[in-house]
Amino acid sequence: MLCAFFIYFGLMPPGTFTDQLGNQITVAFPPQRIISLVPSQTELLADLELDSRVVGITKFCVHPESWRKSKKIIGGTKQFRFDIIQRLKPDLIIGNKEENYQEGIEQLRQTYPVWMSDIVTLSDALAMIAHVGLLTDTSQRAMDIATQIRNSFSRVQKLSPLRTLYLIWRDPWMAAAPGTFIHEMMSLAGFQNCLDNSRYPELTAENIAALNPQLILLSSEPFPFRQKHIGEIQEICPQAKITLVDGEMFSWYGSRLKYFAGYLEKITNNC
Repeated sequence: MLCAFFIYFGLMPPGTFTDQLGNQITVAFPPQRIISLVPSQTELLADLELDSRVVGITKFCVHPESWRKSKKIIGGTKQFRFDIIQRLKPDLIIGNKEENYQEGIEQLRQTYPVWMSDIVTLSDALAMIAHVGLLTDTSQRAMDIATQIRNSFSRVQKLSPLRTLYLIWRDPWMAAAPGTFIHEMMSLAGFQNCLDNSRYPELTAENIAALNPQLILLSSEPFPFRQKHIGEIQEICPQAKITLVDGEMFSWYGSRLKYFAGYLEKITNNC
């Protein structure tokens, strides 16, 4: 069963791996000193029970909370502390194309095996979980997590297809459009993204008003939208329903995905 699982995802045998950007890396298997450069993948490593083998995380890796004290902080997702990374002597670094910066990743690649994810769809996320399980010799746990996620999404009760704007930033306003993982999660939840741009377009207040969304979702990250911002948006779109949402639920593509269906049930009344 495990073999069929890995063949399905096109995974390679232990030792040599191909990441989601098509780069091959060679790892001393199984790796014993892992650095994670992405919060959602850090949480996945914790759920794979790799506490003793993860040595470094970013300052934005907030789950599990205990790791913020027990692991070395190697900087941010887009500003690495290369001196700290060098002292940690990692035998595997795990990053992501969108969340990390190319210059820093290229510098790390000169010295360390760096495995990169590239995630736009739920299938991409499930493949990443399988890959990381194989990379870290935790294949069975990874398969269990992927199964939990698939089962939870099979129970998702889609919301009414309201024309929806998902805002991620203020000053300037920025939103999630097609080509993003957030858009994928919106679609799976039943929301109709009112944008047809690509990725994360900047919007003026006039742009937002012209879109005439029925529902506006204000994400808790990367900009921390709060209750006080609702009135500001309501002035732009007086007819729209506006609600705050947990950005982790819409943008984290690791093991947190297993909570998405339950979260949708909780916010149904607000949407």
